[in-house]
Amino acid sequence: MRTGFFSSPIHSSTTSNSPSRHTTFSETLMEETINDAGAVIKRWDLDVSSSSSSYNRVANLFRDYRDEAHQFLDAVNRLQHGMHFVIKESSRSELLIQAQNLMQIAMKRLQKEMYTILSGNRYFLDSETVSNSRSSRASTRSSVSDEDDEINEIIDAEVSVSSTRVSEIDKVSERVMADLKAIADCMIGAGYGAECVKIYKLNRKSVVDETLYYLGVEKLTLSQVQKMDWSLLEQKTKNWLSAVKIAVSTLFQGEKILCDHVFSASDSIRETCFSEIAKESALTLFAFPEMVAKYKKLSLEKMFSVLDLYNSISELWDEIELIFSFNSLTVVKSQAVTSLVKLGEAARFMLSEFESAIQKDSSKAVACGGVHPLTRYVMNYLVFLGDYSGAFSEIIVDWPLSIQSPLPESYFLSPTPDDYDSPSSAVSVRLAWLVLVLLCKLDGKAQHYKDVSLSYLFLANNLNYVVSKVKKSNLKLLLGSDWLLNHDAKVKQYISNYERMGWSKVLTSFLENSTAEMSPPEARDWFVTFNSDFEEAYRTQSSWVIPDPKLRDGVKISLAKKVISGYRTFYEKYREILRSGGVKSVVRFAPDDLQNYLSDLFHGTGSSEHGTTSYSLSHSSPSVSTSSSPSHGR
Repeated sequence: MRTGFFSSPIHSSTTSNSPSRHTTFSETLMEETINDAGAVIKRWDLDVSSSSSSYNRVANLFRDYRDEAHQFLDAVNRLQHGMHFVIKESSRSELLIQAQNLMQIAMKRLQKEMYTILSGNRYFLDSETVSNSRSSRASTRSSVSDEDDEINEIIDAEVSVSSTRVSEIDKVSERVMADLKAIADCMIGAGYGAECVKIYKLNRKSVVDETLYYLGVEKLTLSQVQKMDWSLLEQKTKNWLSAVKIAVSTLFQGEKILCDHVFSASDSIRETCFSEIAKESALTLFAFPEMVAKYKKLSLEKMFSVLDLYNSISELWDEIELIFSFNSLTVVKSQAVTSLVKLGEAARFMLSEFESAIQKDSSKAVACGGVHPLTRYVMNYLVFLGDYSGAFSEIIVDWPLSIQSPLPESYFLSPTPDDYDSPSSAVSVRLAWLVLVLLCKLDGKAQHYKDVSLSYLFLANNLNYVVSKVKKSNLKLLLGSDWLLNHDAKVKQYISNYERMGWSKVLTSFLENSTAEMSPPEARDWFVTFNSDFEEAYRTQSSWVIPDPKLRDGVKISLAKKVISGYRTFYEKYREILRSGGVKSVVRFAPDDLQNYLSDLFHGTGSSEHGTTSYSLSHSSPSVSTSSSPSHGR
């Protein structure tokens, strides 16, 4: 009979023949519907104080009486359909009032049930956490060697228990989500969507707000940030960097999944609901990087904190677009974009300051010809910049390099400036340019040496350090093999110039007298001159340094081949003649003696070679030990 009532064929045929019977028949069916639905609904009336219902008032319908919960929802749906029928057929208002009273009782109960489910099952509503837990268990198992059977058996048992536990969590989570959806569908269908959304929004918004708080994300104003010491702001930046991935990929993503599922019956409701839950917290999250970018005390060492922030948003951008895809959340994406833009502007400003600081550096060249603190600082800085090549390329791709005069072709063998439109090439060109700025500055410092050979040694040491840092870092890929070959050749050229200038008197004496036969007096004069020239060169260079062991050994071997082999010829040829003439004292060095003297060279005495002095590239930057990298928030 009830099926015929809702499908309407009986009603149609009856209506055409007897209007009076139709009214009676409709009222009868409506009364039956109200009585049947009312019997179920009243059992769970929160306002009834009779002893039979007192327990049901405090019991959890969906947790403790799942079969009755489904009956309850079915009763509400039948009541709703019946109400629609009565309104359509203009039946007596008394029936409609009675049905409305029952509906209010049912909605009040469903509101309580939704609140109870949301409050008591927070742990089971995070689908991302469940997924991560499952992945971590699998990775733990796969990381253990198959050779250790005993350990494997233990791990297998643990994984089995863990899998069972995860499976149980999955089941509870699915059940809770299904209950919430069923309640939401029922309330929305009954016209109580606003009441349903209000309860859901208040609960889930508190979850989002609390989670961000525990992740260390605070709601700050620009004024508060500007007044902070950098040490405090740096710590907050680190907290943000640790939190943002979890906030986006787990918190907001999980919240959207849940909201989409619960309110799948209405696109407008799920958009409104998720927007009201997530918008404020998401704006707080993505506004922080913009405030850091506007920090008035930004200096060169803070570049890497800025790049870390930029990199985090950039890497999460696809997820951000997907999660905050609703029109009502455009403001969240706009805030994230604004932060990226401001961070990029801050990075470009600091990069300009970095280049300017190199050009304006007025520190003196090191006395021993070693690696200048400027070289160490700049290369450490560039090495870290190279590690951010992805973010770096996005930041400078629309920021062309302004050069007053054409660059030497040798500095751009890979890539060439013609390829600047490529983001990766833009990074390579920019880094190559900064290295060139450094080398030009070092050329200027080298000119202050009175000894030309020491200036070449200084250039060799510093360029060798530059090349070494490039080879051992991501700069190797960015600058390319041709760049390395070219600059390796320049190091060798500088060393050759040093040997030629620093040992010119010694080496020239071999060339001028290599074939001519000398009389004993002439041989005596040759040895006296050689002794003087060698001692002078050794004495002058005894404090000079070559910090790199490989380069130092290479120079010693090269000098030994040229000096000792040339000297050995004269030593073996004229030693006996001079001894017989009674002038043995002029032959002061045996070849092995020269080897020992040369072995003592290039170790130096300057403490600056060991990074113990502090160095500041600009007056606005704090002093940084040359033995370490520029400080940053990575």
